[in-house]
Amino acid sequence: MSGNGWLRPKKSRQKLRKRGLDNPGDLTTISSRSSIKNGPGVSVDKDLPPLPPVAPLQAHRLKYKEAHSRIDTQRGENRDYTALIHALGLEDPFDDDESWPRRERDEEGERPPGEPVVASLPSHLWTQIAGYLNPKDAVCLALASRTLYARLGKAPFEALRRPENASHKLALLLTLDRYLPRHLLCFPCGKYHLRSQPGCEKLQPSDALVRNPVFVCPNARNMLRRAPRHRIAHGWSLPFSLVQLATRAARFGPHYGVDVDALARRWKGKSGDSEDGWSHSTRFLIHDGRLLMRVVSQCFAPPNLSPSGQRLLLFSRDDYFPYFSVCAHWRDGELTQVCKCALTHVPEELPRGPQSIEAKFKNSLLMGPRRPTAATAPTLCGFCQPMRRCPKCPTEYLIEIKLSEVRNHHHRGGVEFRHALVVTRWSDLGDGSAPSTSLEWAACNGDQAGAGYDSFSRLGKRAISGIFEAKISSDNTGIPGRRIMSMNPGNVKGGDDWY
Repeated sequence: MSGNGWLRPKKSRQKLRKRGLDNPGDLTTISSRSSIKNGPGVSVDKDLPPLPPVAPLQAHRLKYKEAHSRIDTQRGENRDYTALIHALGLEDPFDDDESWPRRERDEEGERPPGEPVVASLPSHLWTQIAGYLNPKDAVCLALASRTLYARLGKAPFEALRRPENASHKLALLLTLDRYLPRHLLCFPCGKYHLRSQPGCEKLQPSDALVRNPVFVCPNARNMLRRAPRHRIAHGWSLPFSLVQLATRAARFGPHYGVDVDALARRWKGKSGDSEDGWSHSTRFLIHDGRLLMRVVSQCFAPPNLSPSGQRLLLFSRDDYFPYFSVCAHWRDGELTQVCKCALTHVPEELPRGPQSIEAKFKNSLLMGPRRPTAATAPTLCGFCQPMRRCPKCPTEYLIEIKLSEVRNHHHRGGVEFRHALVVTRWSDLGDGSAPSTSLEWAACNGDQAGAGYDSFSRLGKRAISGIFEAKISSDNTGIPGRRIMSMNPGNVKGGDDWY
C-alpha cells in the first residue's frame, strides 16, 4: 500500500522560488514573515494580504452590515418597511373615512375647534334645522354640545314628552342600556327602574309576578298600562322584562341581566285548587341575539275518548284556552284538530289481574299488529304526524303519543308506563329591544306591530326546532327530521272548528 503513495503528504500548490529584491528593505519584511516556515530569504509566489485594521469577527460584522443595509443603493432611500407601516397606521388613515379616529391637534392649528362655527349660526336657524329631524334625533342634536343646547333650548325635550312621541322617547332611552346595568327600562312608565333583585330574577307563576317583581313599578296594578307579557301555559306567563334581562346579559355581560339557563322551569298545572293532570317544562336559548323558547307539555291520555272527553282533556274551564303552550293564532288553523286526531291513536290497554286460560288465549290473539298493546309506541297517521308551523308568527308545534312512566304504589315495582299526549312548542321571542320594535315578540302575541309577518318566507327551510335542538344536544344531532306543514293551510281566520 505504501508503494502506491496513498499515505504520502500532498504536494504543496505554492511554488517557492528565489528572486531578486529591488528594495533592500523588503528583505527584512519577507524574511520575517517566511522565516518560520520557509526559512530566511525565501518568499511565496504571491504576497500575503495585509492584516485587517480590526479584529476578524468585527470585520465580518461590518461586512454583513454593509451587505444587508436598509439603504437602497440606487435611490438612497430607507427600506425599513416596519417604520413605513407604523407611520401609515398611527399618523394617517389608509382611506379618507371620517369615521376614522383622527388625533386632535388643535395646538398645531391643523384642525380648529368647531364650536365657533356652531355658534356663528343664529338660534332660529338651528331650530329650523332641528325641525326636519324626528324628536329622538332632535334631542340627540341638542345633547351633542353645550353650544347646541344653548341654541336649541328645551323645545326638543318638551316635544319628546308628548304622548304621541312615546315611541321616540323609548327609542332614545334604549340607547342608555349599556350605561345602566342595575336598572331596567319600564315600558308602561317610560322610565328606568332600579332592579330589586339583580341577578336573582326567575320565571314565576302569573299570580306571583306582583309579589316578587323584577322592579318596583307604580303601574304594576294599573290595568290600563299593563306590562307586556306572553302566555306560556295555563297560569304561567313570561314578562317582557325577563326577555330584556336574558338578551342584555348575552349582549353586554352577566351583570346586565340573568343567565338564560336560570329561566328554565318545571311544574305541574293547576286548575283552581286541584291539578289538571298536565306537566310542563320550559327551556330557553340565545341564538343570534334573539331568545328562543321551548315548552314541553304532556298529559296521560286514556284510550277511546269521546269528543267531550277530548275537550275536557285539552281545554281549560276558566278561559277555554288549551292547557298546553300555544301562540296567539292557535284558533286560526288545525292545531286542536291535530291534537284530537292524535288522541284517537292511543291504543287500548290489556286487562290486568288473574285471568282464565280462555282469557289468556284470547289476549294472546289480540297481540297482533291490529291491536297494539300498552308496551308499544303507537303510530300516528299522515294528518297528525308532521310538524306544524304557524304562518303568522315564528312558532312550531310537534304532537306525539309517547310512553311515559307514572308512579303507582299499587303496581309491582312502583313504576308504571302509560301513554301520554306530548305537545312541544318552539318559538322565537325576538331580541328584547322593545315590544313594539321586536317583530317576533309582536307576532307571537298577535299585536298590531307584528301584523303581516310571514314565517315561511322569513324562516325559510331552517326550522326553529332544528336550531334549538342542535344547540342543546350533546352530540349535535337534534331531533329526527320531520315534514313541516302549515298550521293554517286554508288561511282561515277564526271559526268554530277549534273547539
